[in-house]
Amino acid sequence: MRTIYRKLVIMPKWRNIFVTGGAGYIGSHCIVELQNAGYNVIAIDNFANSVSSGATGEDGGDEQAPSLRRVQQITGKSVSFYKADLLDKDKLIYIFEKHQIDCVIHFAAMKAVGESMQIPLFYYKNNIIGAINLLEVMKQFNCYQLVFSSSCTVYGNPQLLPITETHPTGNVTNVYGRTKLFIEQMLRDLVHAEKNWNIISLRYFNPVGAHPSGLIGEDPTKAFTNLMPYIAQVAIGNKPHLTIFGGDYNTVDGTGVRDYIHVMDLASGHVAALEKLQKTHLKLQAYNLGTGRGVSVLELVKTFESVTKTKVPYNVEDRREGDIVSMYANTELAEKELEWKAKFTIEQMCEDFWRWQTMNPNGYRPLVSPTKITNGIQTSAIKTNGVNGH
Repeated sequence: MRTIYRKLVIMPKWRNIFVTGGAGYIGSHCIVELQNAGYNVIAIDNFANSVSSGATGEDGGDEQAPSLRRVQQITGKSVSFYKADLLDKDKLIYIFEKHQIDCVIHFAAMKAVGESMQIPLFYYKNNIIGAINLLEVMKQFNCYQLVFSSSCTVYGNPQLLPITETHPTGNVTNVYGRTKLFIEQMLRDLVHAEKNWNIISLRYFNPVGAHPSGLIGEDPTKAFTNLMPYIAQVAIGNKPHLTIFGGDYNTVDGTGVRDYIHVMDLASGHVAALEKLQKTHLKLQAYNLGTGRGVSVLELVKTFESVTKTKVPYNVEDRREGDIVSMYANTELAEKELEWKAKFTIEQMCEDFWRWQTMNPNGYRPLVSPTKITNGIQTSAIKTNGVNGH
């Protein structure tokens, strides 16, 4: 019998990764990990959820992102950055013409759960039409490799905990989550119709923490935002107290339970996803990125106080529309197939965020006088239910 030897074709390692929402909280931390893994990064952002320097680059081009300047300090490598909106398809085409993109990581989205319930059309337009524009431009330039930033909100109110990737989706409780679910469904239709596409959808749980250097972290740009930045703002004295929505849930202390994951663990998950896409044609596969441990809002507050030796006054108010009781991940699939596992503890998440906050009390913005209680008049309370967009 004649032995048939098949030639092993070794594909060249991807070099150029296009990151949408690259100046944002998760995007900037992910770029650090991408550059440390040897990738070149081309990033865009429209500064809807991130801070702009307001100044143009040395070539008189686009506004610059302070977060990405800090990323360059950390990695010693430059980021090709463009101020761009996914609703501006011509700008996307311009960028794809200038760079040979190997894979796209799509973070860019409006992401505040509470805000999404108040201005739903704005969320549907930005998140869904933006994704369609991106996919069309990718196809135009024969780029079919995508890591999509999805969310545990696609599961809705969980039927079973911890949540696996086979848990039903669709019973989503807020507009933000519905945009993520619709994009996932759109991607499913796309890979069914066009076989070239190779997509991983990463369903995040609740990212917190900051890079251990303290140079980059979460710097909210609007009132509807995430829990840990507000805890830190209260702890540092910039805000009078924290307001938590919902103190009568069927949980350990009545407050909502979430799966908080260190943002650097989340970032390493994206590098693992890229490696998986390069090795395997998956069509479309979803993976949970979390720790597998549920932590209540009050447990997080108390841990933050213990780690930072501060006090965080809080008030508990009624539940807010769109909230759910408890949500935490089963991450066995990511551990097995991506060879990825979260490493950081909840204490490390608090420690790293506090380092970022104390080194940068006003985030990426120039220092101004902090808001205090003056003449008995209290500034407006920070309101959060412990649920971020993921």
